[in-house]
Amino acid sequence: MFDLDPLLQQASRRRLTVLVASLVAALLMVISEAAYHFAGEAVDSVRTRNAARFDALLLRSLMADAETAQRGFLITGRDTYLQPMQVAEARLPEVIQRLSTQYQDPEWAALVAEARQRAEEKLSELRETVKLYRAGSHQAWQAIMATDIGREKMDALRVATERLDAHEQVLLERDRDAIFRALLFGRFGVHVLTLLSLLWLLYFLRRNEALHAARREHAQILRVERDRLEHEVRRRTAELTDLARHLQNVREDERAHLARELHDELGALLTAAKLDVARVRRLVVKGETADIVERLGHMAGLIDEGITLKRRIIEDLRPSALANLGLTPALEILAREFGERSGLTIETSFAEVDADAGGKLAIYRLVQEALTNVLRHAQARQVWVTLRHDGAQTLLSVRDDGRGFDPAAVPAGHHGLLGMRYRMESLGGTLRLASAPGQGTEVEARVPDASAVAAPAGAPDAAGPPTAA
Repeated sequence: MFDLDPLLQQASRRRLTVLVASLVAALLMVISEAAYHFAGEAVDSVRTRNAARFDALLLRSLMADAETAQRGFLITGRDTYLQPMQVAEARLPEVIQRLSTQYQDPEWAALVAEARQRAEEKLSELRETVKLYRAGSHQAWQAIMATDIGREKMDALRVATERLDAHEQVLLERDRDAIFRALLFGRFGVHVLTLLSLLWLLYFLRRNEALHAARREHAQILRVERDRLEHEVRRRTAELTDLARHLQNVREDERAHLARELHDELGALLTAAKLDVARVRRLVVKGETADIVERLGHMAGLIDEGITLKRRIIEDLRPSALANLGLTPALEILAREFGERSGLTIETSFAEVDADAGGKLAIYRLVQEALTNVLRHAQARQVWVTLRHDGAQTLLSVRDDGRGFDPAAVPAGHHGLLGMRYRMESLGGTLRLASAPGQGTEVEARVPDASAVAAPAGAPDAAGPPTAA
């Protein structure tokens, strides 16, 4: 029978492989997306920090440019030098607004507010000195320039922007570390999953090779089993062919035997009876009464012999006791007559069994065949015949104390054993032969009960006396 286990295991491994591959792909996607998300957030934060640093540096640069422009204008008196200061005045509110938006924390918001105040105060001072210069109040603007108020305001602005820049440097370093961690997470995640994928691939290849080896082994077993079955089929075919040929020969031999018996014995009886009838007719004409009685008695004996011959032929063809009396009485009659003819001691133990007509005939013929083999080959002194009910089967056993034989060394051509075996198999039963040199022989047959299994139609029947095994 074909084994489905390798196919089921293969389908299970295929499903497991698809599941593991899908899981690895999903994990790769999750790790990649997580690393991208973390890195993206860190990059956005770096971009924001750099913008804040740039605005802080731009604020300091604008104020330095405005102060430089003021100095150039005061020295030269040319308005072109005031352009950087004008640019600073125009861009300062925008830069301060961006810084205020960037820093929502109270501590840093206060620092931005201080930087804005210092920047506005410094611009106010610059505008005042320019205004005094234009008005011709040179002593006044010189007095303002001579004080340290402007330098203090620029120093305070520089300190505020430097603190903002230092704060942004710390945040930038943190964001760089976050980017590095995200990249490291993605790197190690991909490496781990790649390693796991390689390990699974090695495991899968190993299991696949084991599966292929199991397939090859299974195929080899199937080839061996197929060869064995083909050999068994050829052997059984040869046995059946030989048995069919033998049964055909037996049928022809039985016909010839029946023809000889009818021609020789029955023909002789009828011829003798015909002669007696002719003599009686002559004696009746002559009136010799004593001779008539003698001839009529002789004719009656001939008729009795013909009736006995008829009964023997019919019993050989089909045992009437089996149909009229049943299986158990028929086997008792068969055993008793066999013991009387052979001189062997027959011990019987018969019980009523559940068998149909075909099963009863098969059991009867098997006992007949087995007793014939005992008489011809066993050289036994005693035979035990047992028929009983065993579970859902009928058990028949024929055992003798003869010389026995080796069943494995039985050559071809023993059609009796083949006939008994195929007769039992045709009924769904089994035949077991147990024998050893010097230990007798036992033939054991088991036939399913008629109530459990319907007996197959067309069970073979051997017409005439059994043949030797």
